[in-house]
Amino acid sequence: MADERLPNRVLFPILGTLMNLCMGNLYAWSVFRIPLQKLYGWSAFEATVPFALSIAFFSVGLIVAGRIQDKIGPRMVAMVGGILVGIGFLLSGPMGGTLTGLYIAFGVIAGLGLGAAYVTPLAVTIKWWPDKRGLMTGIVVMGFGAGAIIGGIGGPLLIANVGVSTTFVIFGLLFGGVITFCGALLKNPPPGYKPAGWSPPAPAPGAKVTRADFTVGEMVGTLPFWLLWTEYLISAGVGLIVISQASPIGQEVAGLTPVVAGGALTMLAVFNGLGRPGFGWISDAIGRKNALALIFAMHLVSLLFILPNATTFATYALGVCLVGFAFGGTLALMPAFTSDFFGTKNLGINYGAVFTAYGVAGGVLSLFAIQVRVAAGDWKTAFWYLVIACVVGLALTFITKAPAAREAEAKA
Repeated sequence: MADERLPNRVLFPILGTLMNLCMGNLYAWSVFRIPLQKLYGWSAFEATVPFALSIAFFSVGLIVAGRIQDKIGPRMVAMVGGILVGIGFLLSGPMGGTLTGLYIAFGVIAGLGLGAAYVTPLAVTIKWWPDKRGLMTGIVVMGFGAGAIIGGIGGPLLIANVGVSTTFVIFGLLFGGVITFCGALLKNPPPGYKPAGWSPPAPAPGAKVTRADFTVGEMVGTLPFWLLWTEYLISAGVGLIVISQASPIGQEVAGLTPVVAGGALTMLAVFNGLGRPGFGWISDAIGRKNALALIFAMHLVSLLFILPNATTFATYALGVCLVGFAFGGTLALMPAFTSDFFGTKNLGINYGAVFTAYGVAGGVLSLFAIQVRVAAGDWKTAFWYLVIACVVGLALTFITKAPAAREAEAKA
């Protein structure tokens, strides 16, 4: 197939960004959490579980959808994901009066849909843009980080005027419709596709050439996979904990009012979104490993020096925005790392396996942080746990490298 007959590849990051803007409202859960607590008398822990479940089933859906889309293509998988997201939000309206109903609707159904709809535009964009993987991955997932702005601004307005249940329904119709429509337009490039004027970097004569495409079984048998998985777990854990508890932390640590703390959450969402293309560009310029080390350094600066000592809105916003920018960068780097290390042929299922670290971070670490806060009586103790984890993550970046060579030496 001639290049001129192919669709303009710019279309696919645009579609992916629109889909992620809708899916990113998962991060605006705190908009619903407090009204639900007041309406039904639930505890903070009970009202956080739907968010944690959604993150966990997000990773499950991504694994399943990744395997399927590697076999049948992205279009149908993305459309099913959009439909499930819509149904999950829609059912959260009438079923949201009980914890079990909300766990099933928002946690399980919407979470599975998010996983299916997230992996497809990501894999498609990486395949169409092998020359700018880091940057284009960052642009696509930027939408997910910035999506919380929609829910953070529109959610409270809708809840104040039509109530929590109707807001869930409106979000379901809007987000499910947009994701499904955009998903119907996704398609993979033809086998062997290369952008005009671009060729893969040629290895030096005598250099070892790593195997291009790993199966998921081969991938999980390598040390680089487990190093990436652990680094993903730590950085995503820090980000998800701060995002899901940004308002309570601001009120307790910095003495902010709920409204002012909510303003910091909106700023965090902006920097979360900017961190994705930002670190995509940074990683293309200085290398993935150096970019990942910078991410852990940013987490440490915020957790050690800024957030524990925040006494004003400005210092608190600086701290959470730094974490948000680094967290967004993590979501941009890990798909690029996966394709760099293990190839693009099985990228859907392979990134699904790497992404389970994100699911564990949201489903386990975010709840663990709340328990530490309750036991210790303050958030500063929880920060120290995160500091130790980030030191470990930073150390691991220095030993992370591509899998061992599996092919013959490159010929002169």
